[in-house]
Amino acid sequence: MALSDRPLRGVLFDRDDTLVVDVPYNADPERVVPVAGAADAVAAARAAGLAVGVVTNQSAIAKGLATRDQVDATNARVDELVGPFDVWEVCPHDRGDDCACRKPRPGMVLAAADQLGLDAADLVVIGDIGADVSAAVAAGAQGILVPTDRTMPAEVEAATTVAGSIEEAVALVLARAAGGAS
Repeated sequence: MALSDRPLRGVLFDRDDTLVVDVPYNADPERVVPVAGAADAVAAARAAGLAVGVVTNQSAIAKGLATRDQVDATNARVDELVGPFDVWEVCPHDRGDDCACRKPRPGMVLAAADQLGLDAADLVVIGDIGADVSAAVAAGAQGILVPTDRTMPAEVEAATTVAGSIEEAVALVLARAAGGAS
């Protein structure tokens, strides 16, 4: 199933396994490697006049495996290689912390929308796991799942919109950003 006919004004991306190859708990900017097509996909969204941002769970901070400064430096490298991005939202909490920001909760999506001056309904979140799509839906945004090897089959089945690559996902968004059904 495709996205709704509502025109979109911005794209929020998950970081790990969506924009960059996942290195568990990565806090080393030198280990950042873009996913194939990520830089081109982000550039296409930006060229179309869409706001672009990142919403990322980074529990390495809560687990004591990385400092916020290390995560910020790693994010800056992602920004350099794949961006630039208009907004970054980082959840530093762990799964059991009961925060409002950790995906699948909507906090980061809502905060990014606020920073961009957009309604969450004007955004789409592109990510590789069900929590990314669930955060989008909980915020009133739309979600696109781009499955990887670690995406659970049930997450794929539950997703309203599934794309084979980040480039395909952005192409779906661009069709809606132009003002409706294509």
